[in-house]
Amino acid sequence: MAWARTLLAAGPAVLLATSSGHAEIRIGSAAPLTGTMAWFGEQHERGVDMAVAEINQAGGLLGQPIEVVVVDDYCDGEQAIAAAGKLIAAEVVFVAGHLCSGAAIPASGLYEEAGIISISGTATNPKLTEQGYRNVFRVVNRDSEQARLAGVYLAEQWADAQIGILHDGTVYGQDLADATRTQLNEHGVKEAHFGQITPGQTEYAETVSALEEGGIEVLFYGGYTAEAALIARHAHERDYDLQLFGGDNLNSEYFQRVAGPGAEGVRFVSMADPRRHEAAAPVVAKFRAQGYEPEGFTLYGYAVVQVWAQAVERAGRFEADAVAEALRRNEFDTVLGRLGFDDKGDVTGISSFIWYVWSDSGYHPADE
Repeated sequence: MAWARTLLAAGPAVLLATSSGHAEIRIGSAAPLTGTMAWFGEQHERGVDMAVAEINQAGGLLGQPIEVVVVDDYCDGEQAIAAAGKLIAAEVVFVAGHLCSGAAIPASGLYEEAGIISISGTATNPKLTEQGYRNVFRVVNRDSEQARLAGVYLAEQWADAQIGILHDGTVYGQDLADATRTQLNEHGVKEAHFGQITPGQTEYAETVSALEEGGIEVLFYGGYTAEAALIARHAHERDYDLQLFGGDNLNSEYFQRVAGPGAEGVRFVSMADPRRHEAAAPVVAKFRAQGYEPEGFTLYGYAVVQVWAQAVERAGRFEADAVAEALRRNEFDTVLGRLGFDDKGDVTGISSFIWYVWSDSGYHPADE
C-alpha cells in the first residue's frame, strides 16, 4: 500500500478516493521546515514519515491508508496559526506537532475548537497543557522539570562561580531561563547576570565579550540551537573559559557543526535518548539501514504517530472525543517506552530529563 505525503496546498476532504478503491485518512504534520530550526523540523518529519509508512505497509489504520499533509510553521506563533488554518481546511483528523512551544501553544486553541487531536513530541512549555483543552497532548516532559534539574545542579556545583543566565526571548527560551533562575534563587544562589539576546543574528561576539568582561564563568542559556552554538564558538575563539549549559535543543549534531571545537564540554539537559531503549531498536535499525541517524527529536516524531494510531485502534474510530478518551484511559507501548497521559494531556510513565555533555565524538550522558 502506497504512502502519501502532501506539502500543503491542501484540498478540502478527509476521505480521498484512490485508484485502489480505498479511502485515505488525512493527518497533519507541523514543524519548522525552513529557517534556523529546519534541522529539527527534518528530524520530526523523518519520524512521522517512518511511522506512517509502516502503518500503511501493514494495511493502514482501521483498514484505511494514511496521507500526511505537511505544513511549515517556521517555529513562529503567527505562522503556526496560518499553518493550523491550512490543516483545518484540509480536514485532517490529527496533527503531529507543533515542534516549538511558541508555535504549539497558539495553534492548539484552533485545533481544540475544530475538534482535532494534536500531540507534540517536543513542545515543553507548561502552558501548552495548562489551557484546559481536551484534545491537546504531548509525549515529552515539561520545561519545569528540566529547569529544576538545571537550577539545582548549578546551585550545588557552581555556587561560588559567577553565573550568568541568557535567553532568546522566545516562549520556550524565556520560560526555561526564568524557571532555572527561580530554582537557582530558591536554593540560595543569586545569578551575577540575567539578560536577553536577539535571535537570528549571524554572530554574538559582542555578547560573549560582555560576558567575559563581566567576569561570567558559567552561563545557562535558554533558547534554540543556532544561537547557543554561536556563543560557544565565539567563546572558544576568544580563549574564554566559559562553561556553557543549556536545554534540550542542544541535542543535535547541528550544535556541534556550528560550535566546532567550542562544543567540547558543553552540558545540556535533555530527555533520555530514546535510541537506547530496547523497544526502539528495530526502528533505529531501519533508519540506519536508510543511512539516517535518528538523533534528537526523530523518535519523538515517530512516537507521536505511534501513540495516536494505537489510541485510534483502542477507540475503534477516528473521532476526536473517542480518541482523546482512549489516550487518557490507556497506556501505550512506544519507541520512548510504555507511556500514558494525565488529565491535562501531559505524558506519564517515561524517563525524565538527564544531563548530557558534548565531546569530539558527540554527546553522551554526563555520568558515563
